[in-house]
Amino acid sequence: VQLQASGGGVVQAGGSLRLSCAASGRTFSSGTMGWFRQAPGKEREFVARITLSGGSTNYPDSVKGRFTISRDNAKNTVYLQMNSLKPEDTAVYYCAAARGVAAGNPGWYDYWGQGTLVTVSS
Repeated sequence: VQLQASGGGVVQAGGSLRLSCAASGRTFSSGTMGWFRQAPGKEREFVARITLSGGSTNYPDSVKGRFTISRDNAKNTVYLQMNSLKPEDTAVYYCAAARGVAAGNPGWYDYWGQGTLVTVSS
């Protein structure tokens, strides 16, 4: 599976961005999809995950209520809608795919995209 993330950019605090992650390969629809982020000097952080059917999503408290993950299996694409962005959301955002069910630990994911930079100015 190859993952291509896009949609990053520069936005003012309080603004919104929508990230997309297009996947190629037959295994896209077989497992959990996730978004992670990594700010300079920090470890990679879990942002959101969604199960195969889209029926279950999870977020850490830091983004809950502001970010929404969704997926379109017919288009092999997963999205991350980010609202009410804060400067602390600034990071490189990565999408990831698991062959099966996965939680928020990045070690559970088998495939990673190249990342897209989100910069939130104050």
